[in-house]
Amino acid sequence: MVLLNVLLLIAAYLVVSILKLNLYFSDIVILSSSFSIIAFITLLIFFKGQPKEPDSQTLYILVAISLKFLFEIVFALIWFIVAKKTSLPSVLMFFVLYLTLTLFTIYVILKTLKSRAL
Repeated sequence: MVLLNVLLLIAAYLVVSILKLNLYFSDIVILSSSFSIIAFITLLIFFKGQPKEPDSQTLYILVAISLKFLFEIVFALIWFIVAKKTSLPSVLMFFVLYLTLTLFTIYVILKTLKSRAL
């Protein structure tokens, strides 16, 4: 996950510097760090439930996904309403980083569940 975050920051720096977009690199760092922390918490809860019984595994997966959703909704409210980051480049940056780290989390979860015998 750290490697993905570093790659995202390098790509964002290159895009901002080459295309001269109306984006601040500090906003990108805040967003990618926040989404990485949320993904880390989600995966931590998910992997904590893996050695448990199948019924408990289901509960841990549900809690992990639910907390991820709640944390991201709260973060979106803070980002858009409190910080007033509503310009088009800011909104696009938010959803690109959200989608990237959400897809990474889903990939890890599905890969782990696919390799398990039921």
